[in-house]
Amino acid sequence: MPTTPSTADHRSVDARRRALLRTARDVADDLAADAIVRDQAGKPPTDETARLREAGLPAALTPPGPGRGTDWRTACTVIREIAAADSSVGDVLARHYVHTWSGRFYAGQQHASILEEESVREQWLWTGAVRAPWPDEDTDGADLTLRRHSTGHLLSGRRSVHTAVATADQIVLDAVSAANGDVLVVRIPPGARGLTVEPAHDRLGQRVAGAGEVVLDRVAITPEQVLGRRPHDEESTAPFTALAEPALRLALCHVGLGIAEGALTEARDLSRGGRAHRLPGEDPDLFLTYGELASAAQTATAVVDRATDMLAQALDLGPRLDAEGAAGAAALVATAEAVTSKAALRITARVLELADAPGLDRFWRNARVLTAHRPVAHRLRSIGEHYLNGSHRAVPAFR
Repeated sequence: MPTTPSTADHRSVDARRRALLRTARDVADDLAADAIVRDQAGKPPTDETARLREAGLPAALTPPGPGRGTDWRTACTVIREIAAADSSVGDVLARHYVHTWSGRFYAGQQHASILEEESVREQWLWTGAVRAPWPDEDTDGADLTLRRHSTGHLLSGRRSVHTAVATADQIVLDAVSAANGDVLVVRIPPGARGLTVEPAHDRLGQRVAGAGEVVLDRVAITPEQVLGRRPHDEESTAPFTALAEPALRLALCHVGLGIAEGALTEARDLSRGGRAHRLPGEDPDLFLTYGELASAAQTATAVVDRATDMLAQALDLGPRLDAEGAAGAAALVATAEAVTSKAALRITARVLELADAPGLDRFWRNARVLTAHRPVAHRLRSIGEHYLNGSHRAVPAFR
Protein backbone atom coordinates (compact mmCIF):
# COMPACT_ATOMS: atom_id res chain seq x y z
CA MET A 1 0.00 0.00 0.00
CA PRO A 2 1.52 3.37 -1.01
CA THR A 3 2.45 5.79 1.73
CA THR A 4 0.18 8.83 1.87
CA PRO A 5 1.79 12.30 2.14
CA SER A 6 0.35 12.78 5.61
CA THR A 7 1.87 9.51 6.81
CA ALA A 8 5.22 10.42 5.25
CA ASP A 9 5.14 13.83 6.91
CA HIS A 10 4.34 12.26 10.25
CA ARG A 11 7.24 9.83 9.92
CA SER A 12 9.58 12.67 8.98
CA VAL A 13 8.54 14.72 12.03
CA ASP A 14 8.90 11.69 14.28
CA ALA A 15 12.38 10.96 12.91
CA ARG A 16 13.44 14.57 13.50
CA ARG A 17 12.08 14.38 17.02
CA ARG A 18 14.05 11.22 17.84
CA ALA A 19 17.21 12.71 16.36
CA LEU A 20 16.74 15.91 18.39
CA LEU A 21 16.31 13.98 21.64
CA ARG A 22 19.46 11.98 20.91
CA THR A 23 21.35 15.21 20.27
CA ALA A 24 20.03 16.68 23.53
CA ARG A 25 21.27 13.65 25.48
CA ASP A 26 24.71 13.94 23.87
CA VAL A 27 24.93 17.66 24.66
CA ALA A 28 23.76 17.01 28.23
CA ASP A 29 26.46 14.39 28.74
CA ASP A 30 29.05 16.82 27.40
CA LEU A 31 27.87 19.63 29.68
CA ALA A 32 27.68 17.39 32.75
CA ALA A 33 31.33 16.43 32.41
CA ASP A 34 32.59 19.89 33.41
CA ALA A 35 29.50 21.45 34.99
CA ILE A 36 31.14 22.00 38.39
CA VAL A 37 34.23 23.68 36.93
CA ARG A 38 32.15 26.03 34.79
CA ASP A 39 29.85 26.85 37.69
CA GLN A 40 32.84 27.79 39.83
CA ALA A 41 34.29 29.96 37.06
CA GLY A 42 30.95 31.75 36.55
CA LYS A 43 31.90 33.16 33.15
CA PRO A 44 29.45 34.28 30.43
CA PRO A 45 28.16 31.29 28.45
CA THR A 46 30.32 31.89 25.38
CA ASP A 47 31.62 28.31 25.28
CA GLU A 48 28.24 26.88 26.24
CA THR A 49 26.34 28.71 23.50
CA ALA A 50 29.00 27.59 21.01
CA ARG A 51 28.31 23.99 22.05
CA LEU A 52 24.58 24.56 21.55
CA ARG A 53 25.09 26.05 18.09
CA GLU A 54 27.46 23.26 17.09
CA ALA A 55 24.75 20.76 18.00
CA GLY A 56 22.12 22.78 16.10
CA LEU A 57 19.86 23.26 19.13
CA PRO A 58 19.08 27.00 18.69
CA ALA A 59 17.88 26.31 15.14
CA ALA A 60 15.95 23.21 16.20
CA LEU A 61 14.21 24.91 19.12
CA THR A 62 12.00 27.28 17.17
CA PRO A 63 8.21 27.13 16.64
CA PRO A 64 7.11 24.24 14.43
CA GLY A 65 6.71 24.90 10.74
CA PRO A 66 7.07 23.06 7.42
CA GLY A 67 10.29 21.06 7.69
CA ARG A 68 11.59 23.05 10.67
CA GLY A 69 11.13 23.78 14.33
CA THR A 70 10.00 21.75 17.29
CA ASP A 71 6.66 21.18 18.97
CA TRP A 72 6.15 22.44 22.50
CA ARG A 73 6.27 19.04 24.25
CA THR A 74 9.49 17.96 22.56
CA ALA A 75 11.18 21.30 23.18
CA CYS A 76 10.36 21.07 26.89
CA THR A 77 11.84 17.56 27.02
CA VAL A 78 15.06 18.93 25.51
CA ILE A 79 15.12 21.83 27.97
CA ARG A 80 14.69 19.50 30.95
CA GLU A 81 17.39 17.12 29.68
CA ILE A 82 19.90 19.96 29.32
CA ALA A 83 18.88 21.55 32.64
CA ALA A 84 19.52 18.31 34.53
CA ALA A 85 23.13 18.48 33.34
CA ASP A 86 23.56 22.26 33.66
CA SER A 87 20.57 24.35 34.68
CA SER A 88 22.18 27.60 33.52
CA VAL A 89 22.32 26.28 29.96
CA GLY A 90 18.81 24.86 30.34
CA ASP A 91 17.70 28.35 31.36
CA VAL A 92 19.34 29.81 28.24
CA LEU A 93 17.52 27.29 26.01
CA ALA A 94 14.18 27.73 27.79
CA ARG A 95 14.14 31.49 27.30
CA HIS A 96 15.49 31.13 23.77
CA TYR A 97 12.64 28.82 22.75
CA VAL A 98 9.90 30.98 24.24
CA HIS A 99 11.30 34.18 22.73
CA THR A 100 11.40 32.56 19.28
CA TRP A 101 7.60 32.49 19.60
CA SER A 102 7.54 36.30 19.92
CA GLY A 103 6.63 36.75 16.28
CA ARG A 104 3.54 34.57 16.71
CA PHE A 105 2.55 36.23 19.97
CA TYR A 106 2.93 39.84 18.82
CA ALA A 107 3.38 40.05 15.02
CA GLY A 108 1.36 38.97 12.00
CA GLN A 109 1.58 35.48 10.53
CA GLN A 110 3.74 36.47 7.55
CA HIS A 111 6.16 38.50 9.70
CA ALA A 112 6.44 35.63 12.18
CA SER A 113 7.10 33.06 9.44
CA ILE A 114 9.86 35.15 7.84
CA LEU A 115 11.45 35.74 11.24
CA GLU A 116 11.38 32.04 12.17
CA GLU A 117 12.89 30.98 8.85
CA GLU A 118 15.71 33.50 9.27
CA SER A 119 16.28 32.37 12.85
CA VAL A 120 16.70 28.76 11.70
CA ARG A 121 18.92 29.73 8.78
CA GLU A 122 21.21 31.96 10.86
CA GLN A 123 21.10 29.80 14.03
CA TRP A 124 20.05 32.80 16.08
CA LEU A 125 20.06 32.48 19.84
CA TRP A 126 17.26 34.53 21.43
CA THR A 127 16.83 36.09 24.83
CA GLY A 128 14.84 38.99 26.22
CA ALA A 129 12.71 40.46 28.97
CA VAL A 130 9.11 41.37 28.11
CA ARG A 131 7.01 42.60 30.99
CA ALA A 132 3.49 41.49 31.76
CA PRO A 133 0.68 43.73 30.42
CA TRP A 134 -0.53 44.50 33.95
CA PRO A 135 1.08 45.77 37.15
CA ASP A 136 2.70 43.34 39.53
CA GLU A 137 5.35 43.32 42.21
CA ASP A 138 8.09 42.62 39.67
CA THR A 139 7.74 45.88 37.74
CA ASP A 140 8.23 49.45 38.81
CA GLY A 141 7.28 51.68 35.91
CA ALA A 142 8.54 52.22 32.37
CA ASP A 143 12.30 51.75 32.05
CA LEU A 144 12.56 51.70 28.25
CA THR A 145 11.29 54.50 26.03
CA LEU A 146 10.84 54.76 22.27
CA ARG A 147 10.96 58.12 20.51
CA ARG A 148 10.00 58.57 16.88
CA HIS A 149 12.82 58.98 14.39
CA SER A 150 12.97 59.49 10.64
CA THR A 151 13.75 55.80 10.06
CA GLY A 152 11.64 54.35 12.86
CA HIS A 153 12.33 54.78 16.58
CA LEU A 154 15.17 55.45 18.98
CA LEU A 155 15.21 53.23 22.08
CA SER A 156 16.69 54.38 25.39
CA GLY A 157 16.78 53.01 28.93
CA ARG A 158 18.01 49.89 30.69
CA ARG A 159 16.56 46.47 31.42
CA SER A 160 17.69 43.38 33.32
CA VAL A 161 17.94 40.23 31.19
CA HIS A 162 18.26 36.83 32.84
CA THR A 163 20.20 34.88 30.19
CA ALA A 164 22.73 35.23 27.37
CA VAL A 165 22.82 39.01 27.61
CA ALA A 166 26.22 39.14 25.89
CA THR A 167 25.98 36.07 23.65
CA ALA A 168 22.47 36.16 22.14
CA ASP A 169 21.74 37.18 18.56
CA GLN A 170 18.33 38.71 19.26
CA ILE A 171 17.06 40.44 22.40
CA VAL A 172 13.29 40.89 22.72
CA LEU A 173 12.14 43.85 24.82
CA ASP A 174 9.03 45.95 25.31
CA ALA A 175 9.16 49.74 25.50
CA VAL A 176 6.74 52.63 25.85
CA SER A 177 6.30 55.03 22.93
CA ALA A 178 6.77 58.61 24.10
CA ALA A 179 4.48 59.80 21.29
CA ASN A 180 1.28 57.97 22.20
CA GLY A 181 1.95 55.69 25.17
CA ASP A 182 1.72 52.50 23.12
CA VAL A 183 3.83 49.60 24.35
CA LEU A 184 5.77 48.06 21.48
CA VAL A 185 7.64 44.76 21.48
CA VAL A 186 10.90 45.01 19.57
CA ARG A 187 13.93 42.85 18.82
CA ILE A 188 17.49 44.13 18.71
CA PRO A 189 20.89 42.56 18.00
CA PRO A 190 23.39 42.92 20.88
CA GLY A 191 25.88 44.61 18.54
CA ALA A 192 23.54 47.50 17.79
CA ARG A 193 25.09 50.97 18.01
CA GLY A 194 24.29 52.61 21.34
CA LEU A 195 23.76 49.31 23.16
CA THR A 196 26.09 48.23 25.94
CA VAL A 197 25.95 45.16 28.14
CA GLU A 198 26.70 44.99 31.86
CA PRO A 199 27.10 41.32 32.85
CA ALA A 200 26.01 40.28 36.35
CA HIS A 201 28.87 39.06 38.52
CA ASP A 202 29.03 36.86 41.62
CA ARG A 203 25.50 35.50 41.34
CA LEU A 204 24.38 33.02 43.99
CA GLY A 205 23.25 30.53 41.37
CA GLN A 206 22.63 30.14 37.63
CA ARG A 207 26.11 31.59 37.32
CA VAL A 208 26.66 30.50 33.73
CA ALA A 209 23.32 31.73 32.39
CA GLY A 210 24.82 35.04 31.30
CA ALA A 211 22.51 37.40 33.19
CA GLY A 212 23.06 41.14 33.13
CA GLU A 213 21.62 44.46 32.03
CA VAL A 214 21.30 45.99 28.61
CA VAL A 215 21.85 49.75 28.53
CA LEU A 216 20.42 51.49 25.47
CA ASP A 217 21.29 55.00 24.37
CA ARG A 218 19.25 56.08 21.34
CA VAL A 219 19.44 52.65 19.70
CA ALA A 220 17.88 52.77 16.23
CA ILE A 221 14.85 50.50 15.81
CA THR A 222 13.67 49.93 12.24
CA PRO A 223 10.05 49.09 11.39
CA GLU A 224 11.16 45.47 10.69
CA GLN A 225 12.41 45.20 14.27
CA VAL A 226 9.01 46.09 15.74
CA LEU A 227 7.11 42.86 16.35
CA GLY A 228 3.86 44.47 17.42
CA ARG A 229 1.94 46.16 20.19
CA ARG A 230 1.73 44.73 23.69
CA PRO A 231 -1.65 45.61 25.24
CA HIS A 232 -1.70 47.91 28.26
CA ASP A 233 -3.89 45.62 30.35
CA GLU A 234 -5.18 42.09 30.54
CA GLU A 235 -8.69 42.96 29.40
CA SER A 236 -7.43 44.11 25.99
CA THR A 237 -4.96 41.25 25.56
CA ALA A 238 -5.87 38.68 22.91
CA PRO A 239 -6.09 35.17 24.43
CA PHE A 240 -3.25 33.83 22.28
CA THR A 241 -0.97 36.77 23.13
CA ALA A 242 -1.77 36.17 26.81
CA LEU A 243 0.00 32.81 26.52
CA ALA A 244 3.40 34.52 26.22
CA GLU A 245 3.83 34.82 29.98
CA PRO A 246 2.66 31.35 31.05
CA ALA A 247 4.72 29.86 28.22
CA LEU A 248 7.88 31.36 29.70
CA ARG A 249 6.97 30.31 33.23
CA LEU A 250 6.23 26.75 32.14
CA ALA A 251 9.52 26.46 30.26
CA LEU A 252 11.24 27.53 33.49
CA CYS A 253 9.29 24.83 35.35
CA HIS A 254 11.09 22.33 33.16
CA VAL A 255 14.39 23.94 34.14
CA GLY A 256 13.37 23.55 37.80
CA LEU A 257 12.50 19.90 37.23
CA GLY A 258 15.85 19.40 35.55
CA ILE A 259 17.58 20.82 38.63
CA ALA A 260 15.67 18.47 40.94
CA GLU A 261 16.34 15.44 38.75
CA GLY A 262 20.01 16.33 38.37
CA ALA A 263 20.43 16.74 42.12
CA LEU A 264 18.75 13.43 42.88
CA THR A 265 20.76 11.56 40.26
CA GLU A 266 24.07 12.96 41.46
CA ALA A 267 23.26 12.25 45.13
CA ARG A 268 22.15 8.72 44.27
CA ASP A 269 25.38 8.04 42.39
CA LEU A 270 27.40 9.34 45.34
CA SER A 271 25.44 7.11 47.72
CA ARG A 272 25.98 4.08 45.53
CA GLY A 273 29.69 4.86 45.32
CA GLY A 274 30.08 5.12 49.07
CA ARG A 275 30.67 8.88 49.13
CA ALA A 276 27.61 9.64 51.22
CA HIS A 277 27.00 10.21 54.91
CA ARG A 278 25.17 6.86 55.09
CA LEU A 279 25.74 3.89 52.81
CA PRO A 280 22.88 2.06 51.06
CA GLY A 281 21.57 -0.83 53.12
CA GLU A 282 22.92 0.46 56.42
CA ASP A 283 19.97 2.60 57.39
CA PRO A 284 16.32 2.11 56.35
CA ASP A 285 15.80 5.83 56.91
CA LEU A 286 18.00 6.45 53.88
CA PHE A 287 15.58 4.48 51.72
CA LEU A 288 12.69 6.45 53.21
CA THR A 289 14.34 9.77 52.43
CA TYR A 290 15.16 8.85 48.86
CA GLY A 291 11.64 7.52 48.45
CA GLU A 292 10.14 10.80 49.65
CA LEU A 293 12.37 12.88 47.39
CA ALA A 294 11.82 10.68 44.34
CA SER A 295 8.05 10.87 44.95
CA ALA A 296 8.22 14.67 45.19
CA ALA A 297 10.06 14.83 41.87
CA GLN A 298 7.59 12.45 40.20
CA THR A 299 4.61 14.39 41.53
CA ALA A 300 6.00 17.64 40.17
CA THR A 301 6.72 15.94 36.85
CA ALA A 302 3.12 14.73 36.55
CA VAL A 303 1.73 18.23 37.15
CA VAL A 304 4.22 19.91 34.82
CA ASP A 305 3.56 17.36 32.07
CA ARG A 306 -0.19 17.96 32.35
CA ALA A 307 0.37 21.73 32.13
CA THR A 308 2.67 21.17 29.15
CA ASP A 309 -0.01 19.20 27.31
CA MET A 310 -2.65 21.83 28.03
CA LEU A 311 -0.44 24.72 26.94
CA ALA A 312 0.56 22.84 23.79
CA GLN A 313 -3.12 22.40 22.91
CA ALA A 314 -3.76 26.10 23.54
CA LEU A 315 -0.83 27.10 21.34
CA ASP A 316 -2.09 24.82 18.58
CA LEU A 317 -5.40 26.70 18.56
CA GLY A 318 -3.68 29.98 17.75
CA PRO A 319 -6.14 32.85 17.10
CA ARG A 320 -9.06 30.45 17.75
CA LEU A 321 -8.11 30.26 21.44
CA ASP A 322 -10.71 31.90 23.70
CA ALA A 323 -10.23 33.72 27.00
CA GLU A 324 -11.43 30.78 29.07
CA GLY A 325 -8.90 28.46 27.44
CA ALA A 326 -6.05 30.91 28.00
CA ALA A 327 -7.01 31.41 31.65
CA GLY A 328 -7.29 27.69 32.25
CA ALA A 329 -3.84 27.10 30.79
CA ALA A 330 -2.38 29.94 32.87
CA ALA A 331 -3.93 28.57 36.06
CA LEU A 332 -2.51 25.09 35.44
CA VAL A 333 0.91 26.60 34.72
CA ALA A 334 0.70 28.44 38.04
CA THR A 335 -0.07 25.13 39.75
CA ALA A 336 2.94 23.55 38.06
CA GLU A 337 5.10 26.45 39.26
CA ALA A 338 3.93 26.13 42.85
CA VAL A 339 4.53 22.38 42.95
CA THR A 340 7.86 22.51 41.12
CA SER A 341 9.26 25.34 43.22
CA LYS A 342 8.57 23.47 46.46
CA ALA A 343 9.91 20.19 45.11
CA ALA A 344 13.10 21.68 43.66
CA LEU A 345 13.97 23.62 46.79
CA ARG A 346 13.21 20.68 49.08
CA ILE A 347 15.10 18.12 47.02
CA THR A 348 18.18 20.26 46.43
CA ALA A 349 18.44 21.19 50.11
CA ARG A 350 17.85 17.64 51.33
CA VAL A 351 20.48 15.99 49.14
CA LEU A 352 23.14 18.05 50.90
CA GLU A 353 22.32 16.04 54.03
CA LEU A 354 22.58 12.76 52.15
CA ALA A 355 25.87 13.22 50.36
CA ASP A 356 28.95 15.35 50.77
CA ALA A 357 30.80 16.22 47.57
CA PRO A 358 32.20 19.37 45.92
CA GLY A 359 29.68 21.11 43.71
CA LEU A 360 26.56 19.41 45.04
CA ASP A 361 25.46 22.71 46.55
CA ARG A 362 25.09 24.23 43.08
CA PHE A 363 21.72 22.56 42.66
CA TRP A 364 20.23 24.35 45.67
CA ARG A 365 21.80 27.66 44.65
CA ASN A 366 20.43 27.32 41.13
CA ALA A 367 16.96 26.38 42.35
CA ARG A 368 16.96 29.28 44.78
CA VAL A 369 17.83 31.85 42.11
CA LEU A 370 15.36 30.38 39.62
CA THR A 371 12.44 30.57 42.07
CA ALA A 372 13.39 33.71 44.04
CA HIS A 373 11.11 36.11 42.16
CA ARG A 374 8.08 33.81 41.88
CA PRO A 375 6.62 33.44 45.40
CA VAL A 376 4.51 30.32 45.86
CA ALA A 377 1.96 32.14 48.05
CA HIS A 378 1.21 34.58 45.24
CA ARG A 379 0.68 31.73 42.82
CA LEU A 380 -1.62 29.88 45.20
CA ARG A 381 -3.82 32.97 45.67
CA SER A 382 -4.15 33.31 41.91
CA ILE A 383 -4.99 29.62 41.54
CA GLY A 384 -7.60 29.96 44.27
CA GLU A 385 -9.15 32.98 42.55
CA HIS A 386 -9.45 31.07 39.29
CA TYR A 387 -10.88 28.00 41.06
CA LEU A 388 -13.47 29.91 43.08
CA ASN A 389 -14.52 32.56 40.60
CA GLY A 390 -13.71 30.97 37.25
CA SER A 391 -11.88 34.18 36.49
CA HIS A 392 -10.62 34.68 32.95
CA ARG A 393 -7.84 36.75 34.44
CA ALA A 394 -4.46 35.38 33.40
CA VAL A 395 -2.39 34.55 36.46
CA PRO A 396 0.05 37.44 37.13
CA ALA A 397 3.61 36.76 36.16
CA PHE A 398 6.95 36.83 37.87
CA ARG A 399 10.11 36.68 35.83
